[in-house]
Amino acid sequence: MLSRIPDPDAIAASLSKDSYCVLPKLLSAAQCTGLRTLYDREDLFRKRIVMQRHGYGRGEYQYFTYPLPGLVLELRTGLYPSLALVANQWNACLKREGRFPEHHDAFRQACAEAGQTRPTPLLLKYRAGDYNCLHQDLYGAMVFPLQVAVLLSEPGRDFRGGEFILTEQRPRMQSRGSVVPLTQGDAVIFPVRERPAAGARGIYRVNLRHGVGTVQSSERFTLGIIFHDAA
Repeated sequence: MLSRIPDPDAIAASLSKDSYCVLPKLLSAAQCTGLRTLYDREDLFRKRIVMQRHGYGRGEYQYFTYPLPGLVLELRTGLYPSLALVANQWNACLKREGRFPEHHDAFRQACAEAGQTRPTPLLLKYRAGDYNCLHQDLYGAMVFPLQVAVLLSEPGRDFRGGEFILTEQRPRMQSRGSVVPLTQGDAVIFPVRERPAAGARGIYRVNLRHGVGTVQSSERFTLGIIFHDAA
């Protein structure tokens, strides 16, 4: 199990303030290295995407197949309960009737019943000149509203550039952009599509997209943890 379970209240407060929450050193350097080496294991993945072929940017990524590697499974199931508490708070704020189950296995079953059975955790690989356009990771009608990215490479040593970027589109206001500071092993929690925000007239929705700036040199690897499966 994870040695450090995130505090849902701290996560909710950070998301409300900045639209993201960083978990410093969630993984060790050795764990990051181990995950990076999985990229060449074709048997672990169900699909490889070359971004420029689809207009997504430049670079590539691979979706894991089931069963997930041990550490990836541990992160997905271990982080989910705290994030589900935040997600249910958001649903209550937005006056949505649905609530997410306490454990990820139950949510996976709900995804399967909705026709979403393909795993979505992925490894992303960027080289010099690569980038990821601003986007949202939606794979079907069943969407868990939070996701996690873990930086597996060390900025300034393994690569340069390649900053994680998050943009907020607020009603009747100009968009706000954030560059999220990350080092190797840090995880960032952020909304898949939107989050609630308090305004003068009550609760409103902030629409979000995320991406990666241009990598200037060498290679950058990231682990992405998405909690809903794909149709």
